[in-house]
Amino acid sequence: MRNLVLLGGGYGNMRILLRLLPNHLPENVHITLIDRVPYHCLKTEYYALAAGTVSDHDIRVPFPEHPRLTYCFGEVVRIDLDACTVLLHDGTTVAYDDLVIGLGCEDKYHNVPGAEQFTHSIQSIEKSRVTYQTLSNLPPQSTVGIVGAGLSGVELASELAESRPDLHVMLFDRGERILPMFPERLSQYVETWFHEHGISIVRHSNITKVEEGILYNHDEPIHCDAIVWTAGIQPSRVVRELNVEKDGQGRVILTNQHHIPEYENVYVVGDCASLPYSPSAQLAEGQAEQIVQVLQSRWRGEEPPNEFPPIKLKGILGSLGKKHGFGLVADRPLTGRVPRLLKSGVLWMYKYHNGY
Repeated sequence: MRNLVLLGGGYGNMRILLRLLPNHLPENVHITLIDRVPYHCLKTEYYALAAGTVSDHDIRVPFPEHPRLTYCFGEVVRIDLDACTVLLHDGTTVAYDDLVIGLGCEDKYHNVPGAEQFTHSIQSIEKSRVTYQTLSNLPPQSTVGIVGAGLSGVELASELAESRPDLHVMLFDRGERILPMFPERLSQYVETWFHEHGISIVRHSNITKVEEGILYNHDEPIHCDAIVWTAGIQPSRVVRELNVEKDGQGRVILTNQHHIPEYENVYVVGDCASLPYSPSAQLAEGQAEQIVQVLQSRWRGEEPPNEFPPIKLKGILGSLGKKHGFGLVADRPLTGRVPRLLKSGVLWMYKYHNGY
């Protein structure tokens, strides 16, 4: 029996399961999925969990069941590519014939002293729960500092402003305008919404140090009752420690078939893979579709395709609270209620029509 091991139950590996189960898994292949928690988490919605506008249960999706699918719950601490084994925190060793690494990302603190120690995170469901507890327990008129004005920071700020209008939310951004990956008029729309909802934008910020309750912007201390870090990501520590070629962001450089060049049986999906796009759930799913084609070809003893067409991304949707949003769909900017409805629809379809 050949063992396909999937590390991480994120969007990429969920799509692999969806394509192989129940009827496209060869009789001689068994799947082992390793994750910290016993369900798939909708990571794109962690901001809402942290802000207190959705429950923990709302952003969990059950893993599928199949006679040749086994789950192993625990923390991956090391991958031995030469021995074809995965070591877990409790000392368990799992052997693989084929491996798909989908361990996701962690916050990147850019060597800012105190940032990791004194800020909260929305990069995992465990950390998002802690962030929710902190934010929901703040007394009225408290100040919340959010570092980083990309999509995560903007969605968290807006959701928190609706959930706790009694709080003062400050969004610290290095640039001239927030959401620089979007057209300027979308950024302006979001900034206007922020102004109307009392969110302060601190432009050209440079966080030089963090202490308990204090954020230093250009070395100037600013009191914050809670600080959330959304200023960059990096591949998980386990992937960073792999002795393989990586790009400038620490992501693993892969062949056209999405495997590590020296290891034909080891694939990398999602945030840890070096791809010509920004990391996203959509990208991980598109990559997973191609990985499944490669696996099925190799299992049949056939050569996989030498190259694949570029992964098509449908666009990006962001929310501003529960009623407004923004987005770029087929290169067309959208603002207002329509993108928010679209995002809700996409989320509903994912949760309830995922094929399990």
